[in-house]
Amino acid sequence: MNELISPKYQMELAQKVEDAIWKEYTSYKNVRNYIEKWHDYNEVNYNWENFRIVEKDDKNIDLHSTIHSMPGDILLKIAIDLGVDTPDFIPSIPTFKNEIKLEYKNAYDTFCKAYKQIESDPSTAIGLANSALESIIKEILRDERIKSKVKGKETLYQLSSVVLKEFNFTSTKHPKEIKTIGNSLLTANQAIETLRSEKTNFHGKTSEDFLIEDTIYAYFIVNSVATIGLFLNKFYKTKYPNKSSTDDEVPF
Repeated sequence: MNELISPKYQMELAQKVEDAIWKEYTSYKNVRNYIEKWHDYNEVNYNWENFRIVEKDDKNIDLHSTIHSMPGDILLKIAIDLGVDTPDFIPSIPTFKNEIKLEYKNAYDTFCKAYKQIESDPSTAIGLANSALESIIKEILRDERIKSKVKGKETLYQLSSVVLKEFNFTSTKHPKEIKTIGNSLLTANQAIETLRSEKTNFHGKTSEDFLIEDTIYAYFIVNSVATIGLFLNKFYKTKYPNKSSTDDEVPF
């Protein structure tokens, strides 16, 4: 993971993380306590440590220098733990969170949990991201203007089939390229659902079953969910504009 994060991006992220830590913990003591929870060392192994805790002359932690001694993967983990957006590494997520925060409260809470689990538990992160996307589609389908209704127990694939049909992506009147994109979107959601069911610990697994443990796949899936969710929400708002906002535009 560390080799995927450029030095330029680490420099930009370091300042955001430093600001977030001071805002969250305010005192030198609390800041040091928090940083030490990320610090790992082995005195036997040639005094190895994963990063240096740098001190000032007064023995207080020099947070700026300490952060810049961290490898990129630890810096990214701390950013995620503190809720610092990482748009250059997972670009859709900040926009997605802002879009759904007010209108899809349950999906927002679930997605935030998924985002925070990416590094510590990739398998759980994928499962939660799947659940967040299910929640968004269910909310869309609750609109009284939408004819197709669901019972509430549908899978992500089933929900996606319904909403894409409602959005007219499967119409024979469309060029084949549009239908191909619609089918690809359905296939992507089916793959996300299958990963959740068969490659994560959301359903019971044995020691011999394969579980996704590499964080890079969790980043890929969670970012894909954000991108799909953004598109579906934008298309929904375009096809079914908010009634109150439409009424406000009437000049009399």
